[in-house]
Amino acid sequence: MASSEVGFVVDDEYKAWIENIKDRIKHSQIKASVKVNYELLDLYWDIGRDIVDKQKNAKWGESFLTTMSKDLQKTFPNMSGFSVQNLKSIRYWYKFYTFNENGLQPVSQMELIEKLVKGIPWGHNQRIMYKCKNITEALFYVQKTMDNGWSRTVLEHQIDSGLYDRQGKAISNFQLKLPEPQSDLAEQTLKNPYNFDFLTLREKYDEKELEDALINQITQFLLELGTGFSYLGRQVHLHVGESDFYMDLLFYHVRLHCYVVVELKTEKFKPEFAGKLNFYVTAVNKQMKTGQDNSTIGILICKDKDDVVAEYALDDISQPIGIAEYELTKVLREEFKSSLPTVEEIESELSE
Repeated sequence: MASSEVGFVVDDEYKAWIENIKDRIKHSQIKASVKVNYELLDLYWDIGRDIVDKQKNAKWGESFLTTMSKDLQKTFPNMSGFSVQNLKSIRYWYKFYTFNENGLQPVSQMELIEKLVKGIPWGHNQRIMYKCKNITEALFYVQKTMDNGWSRTVLEHQIDSGLYDRQGKAISNFQLKLPEPQSDLAEQTLKNPYNFDFLTLREKYDEKELEDALINQITQFLLELGTGFSYLGRQVHLHVGESDFYMDLLFYHVRLHCYVVVELKTEKFKPEFAGKLNFYVTAVNKQMKTGQDNSTIGILICKDKDDVVAEYALDDISQPIGIAEYELTKVLREEFKSSLPTVEEIESELSE
């Protein structure tokens, strides 16, 4: 045991108690941060409404924002957020969510929207409103940010990669094979297509090269798979009967509370691919799954697929499986690759 000062001995009871205190302080800090953010955005919302009303009713032009900015910065010199550009952003933010193609949003809808958008930081709000095409898409990213605690960088990546258009677009039998709400959450984890443009491969690559490249870029791969995936291994061994089998990739999903088997195919989907993945999922359920785990799911990621063929193939599959495509535009043609200078050639050129 360690003694922090004369007369008091740090024991296990104290350690547990002080950790609890620390957790409560952290939780309090988070709550305070959320409250401060909400109060700030509540102020911004009111300012945005006032600017819109003044410019509509008093016919004030754009120049009044410069005067307004100077007045506010003079009175509140230590408070950021009152630049002309930010006042324009505040106005745009209010108008973006308040008006639709039919005019003003209904009051009941506006109350829900206000509560959502004030729940994430201002910097996140700015990226969403300037990058999204409509309110529905914007609120999708607002909700995802709240659910997953996305940083601004992750949020931008998800918007730029078109998550809104890709999520839940894969073919799966999750609704038939999984209980609610696990089936809905599992369906939301799937994308179509998966974007592997963070890789650079030669034009004629095989499955091992694709797998190698994804594991070498595991952080980007996990980001593309989505929140909740934890990487467990590649070519994971299964011994069934007297035979040995190797799964391409194995993950655990912390929100679904289940193992996820991922198989990669660098060709168009064939029905037999689903049968093989079905076998792997069954084996994981029998050999690895515990009583605390939900049913294992399988994800088959192919270079291409025919949706009708995929749906037919899943019709008689016993395990929950999703089938998606991937896209990879940064392939390196062999003739181009051979024309690239070697490291030695570059060094020789530099030395000359």
